[in-house]
Amino acid sequence: MRNTFLLLSAAATAMAPGMAAAQSAYRNLSPRYVQEAQQQHTELVAEFGGAETGSRAAYVDQIGRRMAAQSGVNPGAFRFTTLNSAVENAFAVPGGYIYITRQLMSIMNDEAELAFVTGHEVGHVAANHAQARQSASRTNAIGGILGAILGSVIGGGIGSALGNMLQTSSQLRTLSFSRNQEYDADRLGIGYLTRAGYDPAASATMLAALARSSALESRVQGQDNRSTPEWAQTHPNSENRVRQAAGMSQQTGRAGQGVRNREAFLNQLDGVVVDDDPAQGIIDGRTFTHPDLRLQFTVPVGYLMQNGTDAVTISGSAGKAQFSTARFNGNLDSYIAGVLQSLTGGRVPIQVLDRNRTTINGIPASYVVARANTSSGAVDVSVFAYAFGRSQAYHFVALTQGGRGVGQFAPMVNSLRRISPAEAANIRPRVINVVTVRPGETVQSLASRMAYRDFRVERFLSLNGLSGNARLVPGQRLKLVVHGSRAR
Repeated sequence: MRNTFLLLSAAATAMAPGMAAAQSAYRNLSPRYVQEAQQQHTELVAEFGGAETGSRAAYVDQIGRRMAAQSGVNPGAFRFTTLNSAVENAFAVPGGYIYITRQLMSIMNDEAELAFVTGHEVGHVAANHAQARQSASRTNAIGGILGAILGSVIGGGIGSALGNMLQTSSQLRTLSFSRNQEYDADRLGIGYLTRAGYDPAASATMLAALARSSALESRVQGQDNRSTPEWAQTHPNSENRVRQAAGMSQQTGRAGQGVRNREAFLNQLDGVVVDDDPAQGIIDGRTFTHPDLRLQFTVPVGYLMQNGTDAVTISGSAGKAQFSTARFNGNLDSYIAGVLQSLTGGRVPIQVLDRNRTTINGIPASYVVARANTSSGAVDVSVFAYAFGRSQAYHFVALTQGGRGVGQFAPMVNSLRRISPAEAANIRPRVINVVTVRPGETVQSLASRMAYRDFRVERFLSLNGLSGNARLVPGQRLKLVVHGSRAR
């Protein structure tokens, strides 16, 4: 949640003589898909915290275009964007717009792995997987996060009207591909890698890195309170997928050969932010803290948070909620009325059940609990608004089954508090620091410098693709996650 509403290595340039002859005639993408991608790009980027610029973004773009040149599709039809997001993912849309998050880049260890990821996404576009996706995947949209809240409780007009509360502003449809389509994109990506002169074995090492990271995340957080949106979970991982990629790489006859460009990649990765960007707020367990807005709240046990650019969405078995802000003229009653109007669009009648003013942790607050009747039953809509000043307010909106009111969200709405300047100053970003191993340094000594409270050794090994009995070699370059400084 925000405070406010070229470089290609010499080795890579010299490789792949077959690239020039990859395709003599390219085909173009569907104009309709291209137009949709162009229209949705700005909103999507905003929802992910913005696009990176500078040398790293240019580097990703050049590697991506190198892969696109192998696809049979006009390379100029593709656009590669690096997103400022803590979600570990990459995805493509049919119009040739391909996105990769900084978080996913952080677990890569060389340029060839980056090339495989971009090539995999290019493969989805080139193979027209969008046209063959299952109809069920159409619900996997940024505009459909509300989904099947409380089973089938929300239906009819109220579903689309109140759905605006739990959707991001972009209406982009991201793709949920079948297992066969994922394997097909892996196969295409491996082919692109090989023709471009990269080591095709990078496909298996990249997929293994994803599997390691996912397994460690499960150990560290389990059902912690960080949620990857369902629509963003486009790349399920499995040991079988890693094995298949390794087998396909061997079949090329080039596995273990070709360019990896580890040094060039690490030079680009050095300094990249990992995990949450403090400018958008930090999720730590069940707590969300925003150092710039000077606020903090805690969600109920078992509920998951998804931190977006302009809102934090909270999901659990008994309902969904969202924390956000809106225009404030100093009157909380009119503020709440405006929030309710934006939820329903004035098209869905609601019955106010409770309305009151109060003070929560020293903050003036007002709330309304209302009910909307739907074809599937009653839905309770609660709005809690907090005045942080004459011109700034924040609010929770909660949706629960009819009759439950604010329900399990009561502790959450009562937990919102201001944080002190000292607390805010103590929140710093985590960044990648590429270090050179010195004589006498060990896994344990380097892992002790990781900017985490737990699982330091496991995180260090996973980040660098090392085994538990790895012996470090002086001069070896490895990644650490350390605390950086806040940009002012």
